[in-house]
Amino acid sequence: MKNIHRMLEDIRQETVMTAFLTGRKTLSPEVMDAMRDVPRDQFVDPGMASMAFDNGPLPIGYGQTISQPFIVALMTDLLAIKSTDAILEIGTGSGYQTAILSQLAAQVYTLEVIEDLSLEALERFEKLGYQNIHAKVGNGYDGWPEQAPYDGIIVTAAAPYVPDALIDQLQEGGRLVIPVGQPFGHQELIVLEKHALAHNKISKILDVAFVPLVDHP
Repeated sequence: MKNIHRMLEDIRQETVMTAFLTGRKTLSPEVMDAMRDVPRDQFVDPGMASMAFDNGPLPIGYGQTISQPFIVALMTDLLAIKSTDAILEIGTGSGYQTAILSQLAAQVYTLEVIEDLSLEALERFEKLGYQNIHAKVGNGYDGWPEQAPYDGIIVTAAAPYVPDALIDQLQEGGRLVIPVGQPFGHQELIVLEKHALAHNKISKILDVAFVPLVDHP
């Protein structure tokens, strides 16, 4: 518990430090409760468990990472999830962000392009008892149209542009949170709010560094 409290305090401090960029001096109590309740050490390699609650990303294999806790919390908060929402996540990874979403939304649909990562995440969800998560292997640029529309969409890898398919699958009034930029180059975390007649509002939040969103045919 001491490690979790330290992680939460690190998130609070970084939230205050970046408030001039994000416009957020605090994150919602619901998001912070989810960050407290989901055991991050269960989503990393056992050899890295001692670093699981540090406020930084960690490798999870296949050239992928588990995101920094502050970024996970911030992106979740930006979605403004309601308890009745259906959320689409692009990039399951280890499943940590997915598990956070599952504490806040009614249903979470998550796509991962790397089959082994998807299967490993499914095992973790079953072990930890998360029952409102639906996962499959697929190309994130295509989304998951069969389950659309979604109240919110979150992308956990950087795309060079916002995929049209994801905007199409977003409910009017919904939010898409996505890092946009070049692989290992300049990237910005943005929020797209979908409005009628394609009058979408795009807000730039802060600079970030994510692995690239893989586009498989």
